[in-house]
Amino acid sequence: MSMSSGANNTASTGQVSNVIRRTLKQKLEALVPAWNGRVKDIPALGEVLAGPCAVIAFAEEVPKSVWAGYRRIIKISPYARPEDGGAEQVETWSAALMEGLHQVRLEDEEGGAFTCIYLGSSDGDRVDASSGLVTRSLRFGVYVPETVQYAQAGATDSWMTALQGWTRTQLGQEWSIYGDVWPGGYKAKSILWRLTGCSTTTAGTSALEIRKQWIGHVLSANVADVGQTVTHLVEQLAVQPRIALTDTDGTRYVTVDEVSADLQADAYLNGQIRLTLQQRIRRPGTDVPLIREIHHSKGIE
Repeated sequence: MSMSSGANNTASTGQVSNVIRRTLKQKLEALVPAWNGRVKDIPALGEVLAGPCAVIAFAEEVPKSVWAGYRRIIKISPYARPEDGGAEQVETWSAALMEGLHQVRLEDEEGGAFTCIYLGSSDGDRVDASSGLVTRSLRFGVYVPETVQYAQAGATDSWMTALQGWTRTQLGQEWSIYGDVWPGGYKAKSILWRLTGCSTTTAGTSALEIRKQWIGHVLSANVADVGQTVTHLVEQLAVQPRIALTDTDGTRYVTVDEVSADLQADAYLNGQIRLTLQQRIRRPGTDVPLIREIHHSKGIE
């Protein structure tokens, strides 16, 4: 049984990799028209590359994060002829790849979405021995959500439901609002709220104070949209510090204890907003009848 399941998982991962490969090739061809469609897989033994071109190589697969999905490392190597500028041309193309792929959401032919994160160059400029072309390898992490089993994880948490509803009120239907994990096929303009911690403290003899920590991810292809949206949400959380819990009996609220933002944070992986919500509740066992009288005897003298 387990062997069959493992085989199915391997086949599924292979199919995903092939779809990603085709999507990336199309994206690279659009980013660098000078390659004229020459975006290749690793050349066969003895094959000599003819530039200008690029090669995509799939490297290690990294254990997935619950909210981000699994990560596959890829290497993209642009190749330039020395007579076309060599290292300078490779530098120009590398800059175009970093700008065109880093933190960019791509959608494949099946409607699935994935995100590329630039991880740096794996080596310096070098001359390919067989072709004489100048090249450099750029490393990207490709994050593919695997979230079917987690997609509704936040739906049962009244705080999550309230926070998502409040966010939609602030931003309207233009943005997609998700809870806890990125779903497959996530939209280009998305907000993800992720619960990261919870604590309780005693507030007097009859109450408890519950605190929950959240991270907000604001993702959009438009950088200006991201900055404006992050700033707007943080300001409104400060101005309107109470969020109604609509799925409870009566009107109860959670209040904003602390909120901050880092506009330089990675939107997909780390999130820009840090939010702490709190609520004070009556401690269990405090609703007991009070003792009306106490009789005390010092004993028989």
